Amino acid sequence: MRYALGIEYDGSTFCGFQKQKHCRSVQEDLEQAISLIGNEKIEVFCAGRTDTGVHATFQVIHFDSTYSRSARSWSLGVNSHLSPHCSVKWAQIVPDNFHARFSALNRSYAYIIYNGELRPSIWNKGFTHVHEKLDETKMHDASQLLLGENDFSSFRASSCQSNSSFRNIQKISVKRQGEYVIINITANAFLHHMVRNIVGSLIDVGKGLQKIEWFNSLLRVKDRNKAGVTAKPNGLYLVGVEYPEEFGISSELIIPLGFS
Repeated sequence: MRYALGIEYDGSTFCGFQKQKHCRSVQEDLEQAISLIGNEKIEVFCAGRTDTGVHATFQVIHFDSTYSRSARSWSLGVNSHLSPHCSVKWAQIVPDNFHARFSALNRSYAYIIYNGELRPSIWNKGFTHVHEKLDETKMHDASQLLLGENDFSSFRASSCQSNSSFRNIQKISVKRQGEYVIINITANAFLHHMVRNIVGSLIDVGKGLQKIEWFNSLLRVKDRNKAGVTAKPNGLYLVGVEYPEEFGISSELIIPLGFS
């Protein structure tokens, strides 16, 4: 039987989602916990692999098990064996043709910037601190130049293994809530470091180091070296994954701490 689980985690304590030999990953924690409850070795598959330090409020995984349990039993049982930094938020039975990654229509991320002059200490691993005053209106206007299907080579990590650099950004916005600047972005898929590279370039516009029209030239030049630096991982959250209605998985975005 195939199960889907909704997962949230504090990425600051993990070396990313994917299993690695010499550090603790979200996948390793989940597979150990689920295998204990299922009484068999279980492999999990996720909607999107997050990097070291990146958080999730709405990661989706699936796995197959010969052990029949209710959704509630899976949720409570797995949570009892997970570290405090990772938890199951919901569980449900899904058809055998469901795949957490390949069935997804799109993925949504939020990036949170604390834009205050002085360095904060509370929740400091949950956002990125930029002390220079940012112009969020200019950042938003620049972000709109990325909408639609484009070649995002200028925002692609050199280590990216994707066969194509084309992606379709369906929604992107930059808003201010008090001293926080929140960037929301939804696309059919993302290249390695694509969101963080876009954010780094938007920060340059927000600081007045680059003009809004610079983003048009970045799309044309297709050169990672021409764009801004890669923003830090601690402000980035996977906040939503949308699936076809037939699978019955909510598409509501879960933005942390009441941000929108």
